[in-house]
Amino acid sequence: MSDILHIKDAYYFEIPKALWRSERETREEFPEHYVRLDPDYQDWEAARQIANLKQIDGIDDIPAESELLHEYHEWRHAEGNFAKPFDRFLEESSSQAWFQRQLGLGEWPAKLEREYTRAAVKDIKRDDFVTDKAYDVAVEEAKDQGLAAYHAHMDKAVAYRKAWEGAKRAAEDLDKYQLETDPWPPEKIEQYNRELDGKILIPQPLGKLRNNYEPESGFCVSKFMILELVVAGLLLLVFSKLAKRSTGARPVRGKLWNLFETFLVFIRDQIARPAIGGHDADRYVPLLWTMFMFVLTCNLFGMLPWVGAPTGSFSVTLGLAFVTFATVVYGGSKKFGPVGFWKNQVPHMDLPFVLAILIKPMLFAIEVLGLLIKHMVLGIRLLANMVAGHLVLLAIMGIAVAAASSDMWPAAAGISVVGSALFSLLELFVAFLQAYVFTFLSALFIGASIHHH
Repeated sequence: MSDILHIKDAYYFEIPKALWRSERETREEFPEHYVRLDPDYQDWEAARQIANLKQIDGIDDIPAESELLHEYHEWRHAEGNFAKPFDRFLEESSSQAWFQRQLGLGEWPAKLEREYTRAAVKDIKRDDFVTDKAYDVAVEEAKDQGLAAYHAHMDKAVAYRKAWEGAKRAAEDLDKYQLETDPWPPEKIEQYNRELDGKILIPQPLGKLRNNYEPESGFCVSKFMILELVVAGLLLLVFSKLAKRSTGARPVRGKLWNLFETFLVFIRDQIARPAIGGHDADRYVPLLWTMFMFVLTCNLFGMLPWVGAPTGSFSVTLGLAFVTFATVVYGGSKKFGPVGFWKNQVPHMDLPFVLAILIKPMLFAIEVLGLLIKHMVLGIRLLANMVAGHLVLLAIMGIAVAAASSDMWPAAAGISVVGSALFSLLELFVAFLQAYVFTFLSALFIGASIHHH
C-alpha cells in the first residue's frame, strides 16, 4: 500500500489499471529487471554461478549444485529475501559461512585475526622455557606468525572476491538465457501483464534497475526526479511571467499574480527581515521565496491522485537542507571570511589562556557538530511531517479494508471516507505549514551565520 500513497519513491508512474493495460506477448517484450527477477532465470543464473565458482582455484568445500539450489529456494521464500539472486544468498545467508569465510565477508575478518593469533600461541607452554622473558619472546614471535598467516589469508580472500565478481558478471547473460531456454508459457506472461497493468515504467538508458523500487547500477531516473523537474519548470514559467509583469514598477494585476506577490511580501517582511535583519535580508529573499514555492508545490503534488509528493523522499528533503547549509557556509564566509566564519561558531568568551585552549576547541567541535545536525534535522523534519500524513490516511482507509467482510462494513466505509476527506484538508494545511516552517528555519540559520555570536 505504500506505493499507493506515494510514501516510497519508484521507477514508474501508477495510474488506474483500466487506463494502461500491459499487452506484452513474449518474454523479450518485458523489462529486463522483470526477467532477472523471474525464478526460472534466477535458477538458470545460479547454475552458471555455481559452475563458474568451481573454476576459481582455491575455493574449497563447494556443496553439490542440487543442495545449494535447494537451500537457495528455501532462503528466497524467507521474509526479506523475496526475489534476491543467488549471489546474494551466498553472500548473506548464515548457512553459507564456508563461502563468506573464504571471501572475507561479514564479520569473519575480525574473527579470523583472533583465531589465527590464538592458534599460533595455543601450543606454547610456560614450562618449556627457562625464563619469563624467553616465554614472552616466543609468544610475540608466534603472534607475528599468526598475523602473517591471517594477512596471507586475507590477500587470498581479496583475490577470491575479484574472481567471484568476474564469475557473477559472466553468469549474467540475458541474451543467452533467451536463446537457451524455452519461452515463457502464456500463463506466466498473463500473470506479469496483470502485475504491470497501471504501471508506466520510466525508461532507464543510463542505468539498470534491480526492481521497480531499487537501482542496480548506473544513473536511474525515478518518479520523484521527474516530478522535481516538473515543479522546477512550473516555477520557472510562473516566476518568469511574474517578473515580466513587474518590469518597470508596474502594479501586478490579476488574482493569481497578486497571490504570488502576497507570498513574496510575506516572506520578505515576516520571515527574511526578522530572521536575517533588514540590512542583509533582501539579498536572500529570492532564495527563500524559491525554496518556499518549491517545497509548497512539491507538497501539493502529494494531494494529486497517482502523483506523489517528492518531499516524501529523504533524498529530496536532504538535498533541500544541503542547499540551506551551503548558503549558510557561503553567506558566513562572505561576511567574515572562510576562517572567520568557522571562528564565529564559538561564542565570544573572556577566558584565561589556559582555560581557553582547553574549552574553545571542545566548544568548536560541539558547535560544528550541532551545525551539521540541525541541518540534517531540517530535512528529516520535512520528510517526517509529509510521510506522517500519508501514514494516517493509510490507517484510516485500512478501517474499511479490515471491516470489508463484516456487517460493520457500511459504517466503517463511511467513517473512512469522511475521515479521509477531513484529514486531506488537514494535509492541505500541513503542505503550506511545512513550506513555511522549512523556509523560516532556513532564514534563521542564514541569519545566525552572518551575525556574530
